[in-house]
Amino acid sequence: MNIETKLAQIGVGKDSKTGAVNFPIYQSTAYRHPTLGESTGFDYTRTANPTRQVLEEAIAKIEGGDGGFACASGMAAIQTLMGLFSQGDHLIVSLDLYGGTYRLFEQVYSRYGLSFSYVDLREPALMRDAIRPETKGVLIETPTNPLMQVTDIAAIAEIAKQHKLLTIVDNTFMTPFYQRPLELGADLVFHSATKYLGGHNDVLAGLIVTKGQELTEKVAFLHNSFGAVLGPQDSWLLIRGMKTLAVRMERHQENALKIARFLKTRAEVTDVFYPGLEEHEGYAIQRKQASGFSGMVSFRVRNASQVPVLLKHLQIISFAESLGGVESLCTYPSMQTHADIPVEVREQVGVCDRLLRFSVGIEHADDLIADLTQALEASCRSSNE
Repeated sequence: MNIETKLAQIGVGKDSKTGAVNFPIYQSTAYRHPTLGESTGFDYTRTANPTRQVLEEAIAKIEGGDGGFACASGMAAIQTLMGLFSQGDHLIVSLDLYGGTYRLFEQVYSRYGLSFSYVDLREPALMRDAIRPETKGVLIETPTNPLMQVTDIAAIAEIAKQHKLLTIVDNTFMTPFYQRPLELGADLVFHSATKYLGGHNDVLAGLIVTKGQELTEKVAFLHNSFGAVLGPQDSWLLIRGMKTLAVRMERHQENALKIARFLKTRAEVTDVFYPGLEEHEGYAIQRKQASGFSGMVSFRVRNASQVPVLLKHLQIISFAESLGGVESLCTYPSMQTHADIPVEVREQVGVCDRLLRFSVGIEHADDLIADLTQALEASCRSSNE
């Protein structure tokens, strides 16, 4: 069955009693037992909920995994996964990393005895050099946020297997519609499902998918123990969003490629980062391991003084955090998503004060280009005054 059909059919036929095409929201927190020692499979909603279960089964099937787990946010998903590690363990992590993940690792988990090395995983040899006796896992973001650097998942997963390390992949930007890391050798995948999977900027959620029975059982225990699970209403919203993922992602990508090519022609812009451009250094790897490039574009303007003017003049595109919704959003990473990363670390990676991240929505591309044109022109006039 093709992925488009799997997505559209989420929940269909699951409610056998009523035949509801749209699977209902089970708001109950408790469930009656038929007799002593018997269960319907649902006892307490933190452990299992019918609506959440439909979502979890769907993401596992779509990602090609064995277990799915719905969490209260993307950060809650990472927190749950960190429960797989113990005091003294070391993880290798993508160098160009979402600021919220960096904050959690450096300001929270470092206090509990975990340590992290931030490595440019575009170079597998650098990963080999970073492995220590206490290394237990590698966490890959690809493409990275916000510089769109591409990591060869299969190559990194192979090295990890040689050293008995867990490979964890953040698949938020690509979604399983375009990229399925478990099929490339990863052990675990997670998503900030708030983004493309939800798709409408109206639900906060995280998802985890596991490969293998042992790992699935471990994560199930942690999911229930931590209790940062997704509620039934939000599970239903996420199911509804995922049903249209295929058509949305196709439009996001179509628009993003047009925007990236447009930005390449602008004198106000010095750099454009989009894996779908043939000149992007990760283009060949992305073509090999994924079926598309998604809808995220980052770019640098010539002068930092252009940024506030450009953001103020945007009309259709919203100056707002987050990404992956149908509406276009523009973010300033150095002051928003990556503000908790020390300045010297940010700048070393390339997240400078001239960088903007654009989550390209599904509006008409011509309207988005017109909006960018007038905002860029205004920013250029201001910097020349």
